[in-house]
Amino acid sequence: MELTDKLLSEYKSLIGVAVSVTMDRPIGAVHPKHPEIIYPINYGYVDGILGGDGEEQDVYVLGKTTPLDTFDGVVIAVVHRHDDEECKWVASDGTPYTKEQIERAVHFQEQFHQSEIIM
Repeated sequence: MELTDKLLSEYKSLIGVAVSVTMDRPIGAVHPKHPEIIYPINYGYVDGILGGDGEEQDVYVLGKTTPLDTFDGVVIAVVHRHDDEECKWVASDGTPYTKEQIERAVHFQEQFHQSEIIM
């Protein structure tokens, strides 16, 4: 998906927004379609907010090293996928992360896409 000025502005407006995330793939979970992918970070969704794929908005959760059921935090970045209709949000408990740290944390899944971190 092309990253337009409008979309960039929308992404940047999400930074700092509080979110409640329900984990459907906590740390250690196996990807449902690709069993070779084991989740090294918690991954879930925001109930009631639809992403570009028509499903709940997906969120990578950083800063917690144990599997979680739920998480309350803030959006610190958006992963824009140039080759997909959906983006991923990145949330933390307020701990700051650099773009490079986020790229490393989400590489396990984003390596299969042409993605860009927006902060």
